[in-house]
Amino acid sequence: MKGSSRMEKIDDKIFLMHAEVCKAMANPIRLKVLSTLQYGEQSVEAMVKSLKLRKANLSQHLAVLRQRGIVATRRDGLHIYYRCANPKMLKACAILREVLLEQLAEGGRLINQVNRGRK
Repeated sequence: MKGSSRMEKIDDKIFLMHAEVCKAMANPIRLKVLSTLQYGEQSVEAMVKSLKLRKANLSQHLAVLRQRGIVATRRDGLHIYYRCANPKMLKACAILREVLLEQLAEGGRLINQVNRGRK
């Protein structure tokens, strides 16, 4: 019993951590940031240009991602560079995106079937 209870507490802690990571990722701008970082490390300035965001806004999003361990930083003089802390996070996002695209495609097929049935 004691071992079972301890494992449940560990599972609960992991589920909580999982939820916190998902919460950090539940923002389209943060997803775009991570998508940009799939090509490698980038400076804040480069991301400001590519994502067309104000530096202050981008910095707030990067801070959330950094606090959750999703991105890591490196300083070189006055410049700060960001990278994905774990490539598995990129894979997880890619898999979820594939699922969403499949759902959209299926939804489109269903809409087409319904529309054909109305004619």
